[in-house]
Amino acid sequence: MLLAGIRVLDLSQYIPGPYASLLLADLGARVLKVEPPGGDPMRGLGPRDADGISPLWKAMNGGKTVLELDLKSADGSALLAELLPHADVLIESYRPGTLDRLGFGRDRLEALNARLVHVALSGYGQTGPWRLRAGHDLNYMATAGGLWASGTKEAPQIAHPPTADFASAQFAAFAACAALVGRSVSGKGAYVDASLADTVAGWQGPLVAQHGRPGFAQAREAGLLNGGAAFYRVYACADGHVTLGAIEPKFWANFCTAVGRNDWISRQAEPLPQTALTGELETLFRTRTRAEWEGLLGGVDCCFAVVLEPGEMAGHPQIANRGTLGRFPAWLDGAPPKERPAAIHATVASVREDWRL
Repeated sequence: MLLAGIRVLDLSQYIPGPYASLLLADLGARVLKVEPPGGDPMRGLGPRDADGISPLWKAMNGGKTVLELDLKSADGSALLAELLPHADVLIESYRPGTLDRLGFGRDRLEALNARLVHVALSGYGQTGPWRLRAGHDLNYMATAGGLWASGTKEAPQIAHPPTADFASAQFAAFAACAALVGRSVSGKGAYVDASLADTVAGWQGPLVAQHGRPGFAQAREAGLLNGGAAFYRVYACADGHVTLGAIEPKFWANFCTAVGRNDWISRQAEPLPQTALTGELETLFRTRTRAEWEGLLGGVDCCFAVVLEPGEMAGHPQIANRGTLGRFPAWLDGAPPKERPAAIHATVASVREDWRL
């Protein structure tokens, strides 16, 4: 595996940090997830399995070794100090200043391990007037521009899965890998100050570049990619929803021909929002079921897809073929991702033996 031999200490909770370390584990890193007494609160989030643990927690922590440790205690602090010199990556999602109060500020971390890649993944970052402000995915999306253009004309919509959570996790994993490459040249570790809000804000370059320019549609359901174009929308059908993404003229023409409406071909260039044309497509799509639309358009080169429910995804031929559902989202060296093993609940003694302390 690409990260074989890399050791990761994960002090984070909930989704962002744990998903970042999950991706590193998928790539071959050995991850020790340190949780407070009683465990990561995500163990009790949502429905629980017979063992009392949430399947969401299990999905986020497969392939890791998990140790409950009170870092506020003398023994817990001492063990962390023993582990850090042997770690390659530290991931934590505390509010700024928390790690300092625990006795592991930047100066001490560098003294313990100058080669350590420290990824601090917080809500708003380690600096700025909002550095200590509480928040969750929805708040970061709102602040950093991820919500204002998404949703209906009436109101923005909550994205799911939580966009800022997963996007920041992927960025944190990417930054950790980049820092490890840099360390192989310099011999020094790195300090990555990343945040959920920053991750979303980083996506806003194209949006900000267009903002205020003539012809830029600012309202929801008014732009090319947020529902203003009849050829790029989610449509209700007789028993669910389907999507049409026929941006290129050839795809739109293929769609129009397939549904017997060649008169629509020339209307693709109508000004946005294309309210009248959208209404006609809405009427059309309601006349058939998802299966009927798939039968008609599935073989047409027009960027069409049915909106699948969670229980349907595993049986979809493309999803099944790729084998990435709930796993690492890529093939490596021609092989599909492997199923993640269950998390191992460790003891202090077993961790000491494993890390050869």
